[in-house]
Amino acid sequence: MSVDVWAPRAERVRLRRPGSSDVELAVGDGGWWTADVELADGDRYGFVLGDGDDLRPDPRSRRQPDGVHEASAYFDPTTFEWTDSAWTGRQLAGGVIYEMHIGTFTPEGTLDAAIGRLGHLVDIGVTHVELLPVNGFNGVHNWGYDGVLWYTVHEAYGGPAAYQRFVDAAHAAGLAVIQDVVYNHLGPSGNYLPEFGPYLRDASRNTWGDSVALDQPAVRAYIVENALMWLRDHHVDGLRLDAVHALLDDGPKHILRELAESADALSAHVGRPLTLIAESDMNDPTLILPREAAGYGLTAQWSDDWHHAVHVALTGETAGYYEDFAALEALPKVWTRGFFHDGTHSSFRGRDHGHPIPEEVPAWRLVTFAQDHDQIGNRAAGDRLTATLSPERLAIAAVLTLTAPGTPMLFMGEEWGASTPWQFFTSHPEPELAEATAKGRTEEFARMGWDESLVPHPNEPATFERSKLDWSEIDPDDAASGPHRRLLQLYRDLARLRRERPELTDPSFGALTADAVEIAGGRRFRLGRGPLTVLVNLSAEPWHASTGPDDTVLLATDPGEGAVAPAAGVVTVAPEAAVVIGPPQG
Repeated sequence: MSVDVWAPRAERVRLRRPGSSDVELAVGDGGWWTADVELADGDRYGFVLGDGDDLRPDPRSRRQPDGVHEASAYFDPTTFEWTDSAWTGRQLAGGVIYEMHIGTFTPEGTLDAAIGRLGHLVDIGVTHVELLPVNGFNGVHNWGYDGVLWYTVHEAYGGPAAYQRFVDAAHAAGLAVIQDVVYNHLGPSGNYLPEFGPYLRDASRNTWGDSVALDQPAVRAYIVENALMWLRDHHVDGLRLDAVHALLDDGPKHILRELAESADALSAHVGRPLTLIAESDMNDPTLILPREAAGYGLTAQWSDDWHHAVHVALTGETAGYYEDFAALEALPKVWTRGFFHDGTHSSFRGRDHGHPIPEEVPAWRLVTFAQDHDQIGNRAAGDRLTATLSPERLAIAAVLTLTAPGTPMLFMGEEWGASTPWQFFTSHPEPELAEATAKGRTEEFARMGWDESLVPHPNEPATFERSKLDWSEIDPDDAASGPHRRLLQLYRDLARLRRERPELTDPSFGALTADAVEIAGGRRFRLGRGPLTVLVNLSAEPWHASTGPDDTVLLATDPGEGAVAPAAGVVTVAPEAAVVIGPPQG
């Protein structure tokens, strides 16, 4: 077999294996070095650059058994015996996403342990499970966005073999898998790529570190081939592309378009849909417009505007970037038009921001959520909505999320109102890096006016342990689990209603209506999905809302005292409650 590595900065490259003599690689065109060497599954190896003696992991390593500073282990993805030959995939349209961090989803924090909880997701009505980054980072636990070896699967999660088992089990359960990938920066520890070649731009940084050198063809290929690895070798159904606004690409074809074209070609070959979802704060529909319309052709993008509008409506919090969303029309606008900032002035940015979404774009191309890893974990205390909202408002959050025009996404534990926080955690072995990370976070929150005492130390093991889900909260044998299990049942009922009523998956922006009123003590929203209406009463008084002549109550968060069967064209929505009404299904 041929071993190769791109190392244009090296004058000499050797392959090193334990118990064997070093093998000299020969240099070829474009800085590629090669040698004919046989590696068996599990064999340790690495590269020695120049005349030094330090071993470096393979930049395309599939497995790092001893961490990102040590030798790679050869991994043959073709040895796994897949059982998903009948899997035809799932399109994103009509789906429900569940965002999960492997390390905190279960007490064990492994891919194999997560397999045991897939039935829970199926029972909710989830169709796509989205994993936070699993590639190699330094330390034991981390959010995953400090990855330095993009082709690996973190060993503490079970490594690449466990990853294949997880995807195979998810497909057996009818669940598609979306993998979160980070192509805009590399982590602060264990990044040896610059020793091999110009992977990063000199004197060009984004929020998280040096920018990736997308002007280098080999670096672009490194990214595209990585994406195809997940989709092809690990049978993944889609990728969530982290912070694509930080991808600085001035070339004739943007890397996002190149990724979309490559995924579409592979999709045609394997015969199943392959989904690419962008995280972007630019509010630019170019990402999701078809390439025939000068777009990049990505499947979908996250909508932070949706989150911000819902968060402000439910919590009343208006500090920082939430300020603009205090307006009464914020929630109706994101309901009917997708983006709140579509060319309007953003006070947080101090300028006009965003572009309108053409009405012809399907609404499901926006991924919408009331909670996610960023919006929870990047709060000072990592507090979920559970920490501040009443059970009644948590139920309203569920209704808004699962009746939304976009593709709804849940963050793990949201479905039962998990009381555990989800905090920012690291396990940097280097004390100076750990302290610098902690200091930087504390200073950032202080600038935003947060109480510094609320910010936990990211490197303290307790910060990670606190962030693990407590599954006993939905144990039917636990007397205290009643409120959690009631909320969980509401999520199941809402997902079932979404499946049963085509109005709730209708992709047309033209079928959406919304209005709002402010009364003493609260706000009321009437949100339309064709003939269906979602009534949200965030006030202390009952709301006697008008209905159509054939409307019936399809779901109510307070059925006991709240919604009664419509009579004389009126339905009563209890204080702090939501009701879904519409004509019977024909």
